[in-house]
Amino acid sequence: MLDYVSQVYFTIGMVDFKSTLEVRKAESTLQVLFKVARLLNEQAIETLNKKRSGHQRLRPSHMALFPHLSLEGSRITALAERMQISKQAVGQVVEELEQMGTVCRVPDPSDGRAKLVRFTKVGRKGMLEGLALLGTMEQELVSVVGAKRIAELGITLSTILAHIDE
Repeated sequence: MLDYVSQVYFTIGMVDFKSTLEVRKAESTLQVLFKVARLLNEQAIETLNKKRSGHQRLRPSHMALFPHLSLEGSRITALAERMQISKQAVGQVVEELEQMGTVCRVPDPSDGRAKLVRFTKVGRKGMLEGLALLGTMEQELVSVVGAKRIAELGITLSTILAHIDE
């Protein structure tokens, strides 16, 4: 009997929690922004993978590394710190990207014992193709909400980025 009562109470509590959670998530602009960013990232990866048929598939972990990789090259330890993951995890992602021809490891000119990870010619070309895809995706959003609102969103996000990235 007590088991049944506990289960009913838990279920009612979960219903209330789920309702409250959904309302709070909908009220949070940043939660909506995170969800939109995640869904657009997934859409971009899916589109890129369709174009890369027959090649190793890009994954979110690959895409997560790109913003942290400087054009001059970055050490794995620096990438791990920026991404807040282990050096081993970064090493695995770098190895996969090396197999795709997107990045390579080269000697660090400031320390011959260390290696830098940098984009290859193929990787740099891929970055430009990815940015072109983002432009196409942005144009699709313009058709949904209008050019003025997309431009305002760009200005707003740039202002927030400048504040956060100080």
